[in-house]
Amino acid sequence: MKKYNVAIVGLGFGAEFIPIYLKHPLANMYAICQRNEDKLNSIGDAYGIETRYTDFEKLIQDPNVDVVHINSPIHLHAEQTLKALNAGKHVACTVPMATTVEECKAIVEASKRMGKKYMMMETVVYAREFLYIKELYEKGELGKIQFLKASHQQDMDGWPDYWPGLPPMHYATHCVGPVAGLLRLEAEYVSCFGSGTIREELIQHYNSPFAVESAHIKFRDSDLSAMVYRSLFDVARQYRESFEVYGSKKSVEWPLIEGEELVVHTAKKPEPEIPSKVPTPDFAHYLPEEIQRFTTKGVYDEDENTHLSFTQGGGHGGSHPHLVNEFLQALAADRDPFPNAPQSANWTSVGILAHESALQGGKIIEIPKF
Repeated sequence: MKKYNVAIVGLGFGAEFIPIYLKHPLANMYAICQRNEDKLNSIGDAYGIETRYTDFEKLIQDPNVDVVHINSPIHLHAEQTLKALNAGKHVACTVPMATTVEECKAIVEASKRMGKKYMMMETVVYAREFLYIKELYEKGELGKIQFLKASHQQDMDGWPDYWPGLPPMHYATHCVGPVAGLLRLEAEYVSCFGSGTIREELIQHYNSPFAVESAHIKFRDSDLSAMVYRSLFDVARQYRESFEVYGSKKSVEWPLIEGEELVVHTAKKPEPEIPSKVPTPDFAHYLPEEIQRFTTKGVYDEDENTHLSFTQGGGHGGSHPHLVNEFLQALAADRDPFPNAPQSANWTSVGILAHESALQGGKIIEIPKF
């Protein structure tokens, strides 16, 4: 059984994945890359990883590297992905895929040209709540799907670097991914409205005034549309990544408060009996035994140094080992991972073009074919 030599770039959030690759039967946790040499050596020593790089360019020139898993800041995703693909590496990259539609197109083309796999590591489509709703759908319990809705609300005050003032829809894959991903739909066009106004010192970073952006997405060759909404600053709301599905037999709604149970509505019951709270099962049994425990535990540092996105995001629904497993299994089977490059480009472009729509008062904007 071939093992793939994995290199992780970026050791903030990226370090969460090191123990998973160390345990996965298809992976050899080969190399790590971080500009800060002290941090690089600290993590390398902690996990016994000998091959270390402070220079991304040197990493991708290493002939032993099969897979590059990118966890760098958003504005570096496209550049590093393209360089790694063009160097003949398979690429997994945290969200979003890129910051422009042109970059998305370039990544799809490079993946195809080089014959290398690309996967955007979208946590929500491997979170236990999504997997539970997907299982209900595949068993026929939801009936005909009629509508999908998702949100991602988060208070980003105090986050570093490029985050202040970021247009909400520029980081939309956590809510676009599940509404497109459940039925493997392709977004055809989007219309988005901005609402409210953030503080002046935040607006100046991206010339984006909106406190909330809400978008409607129409799917190609489908009777379905979805609504997604996002907020990042100056909106009073506990962290929430919600995903809701309305079917003819059953519908599933996200709880209003983090940690509460999903609500399943069942049609044709007496009105008081329609809703019921349902605990979400874990789906560790989908995984190789060696990495099953990582669906319920923070993995690289369970105490004070756990990455903020992991803490606020409730552990991302146990998705990390599922993401790793999907990518490695796709490589082993020589199939496309989910989401593949065209799907990732579609989801990312929805957010980019939704913001453009909001700036133009809700104008309908077509999503290019990838």
